Amino acid sequence: MRKAELVMAVVMGLFSAYLMWKSAELPIGWIPEEGPGGGAFPFWLAAGMLVCCIWIIVRCLRRTSTVAVSTDQYMDAATLRMFLLVAGSLTVMIGLIHIVGVYVSTPLFMLFYMRYMGGHHWLPTGVIAVGTPVVAFFFFEISLKITLPKGFTEPLFYPLYDIFL
Repeated sequence: MRKAELVMAVVMGLFSAYLMWKSAELPIGWIPEEGPGGGAFPFWLAAGMLVCCIWIIVRCLRRTSTVAVSTDQYMDAATLRMFLLVAGSLTVMIGLIHIVGVYVSTPLFMLFYMRYMGGHHWLPTGVIAVGTPVVAFFFFEISLKITLPKGFTEPLFYPLYDIFL
């Protein structure tokens, strides 16, 4: 476990630094009358990820976390199955974004993940599966004026644009 944690923290830290460097090719600050620059979200998310990776490396080297002192196997059969289910469902979700858009693929993923993988009841699953794309729409499309892919569902959003923009 310790080796896996350390290797992943280093790899993700390097990836974070690369994303920060690449994102800085676009404005990463606030542009008056427009909103955040094109590189703002990727840059600051990668910066947060880099800080977390550094913290994981420090804890691992100091052996202050339970994982850092563990000698357990990194991935058993059950963990591998769970990983493949999550990775597969995320791959399907990302593939669906180009067809049906973010606002349909996200609730489908949330329904699958929360109900099937998490075993949650239908009420919280439904509330989160419906609420997540609604909040995302108003945050990105209306507040920040950042359009997300909608696939063939885009005409369904025209009335909302007429109302809010």
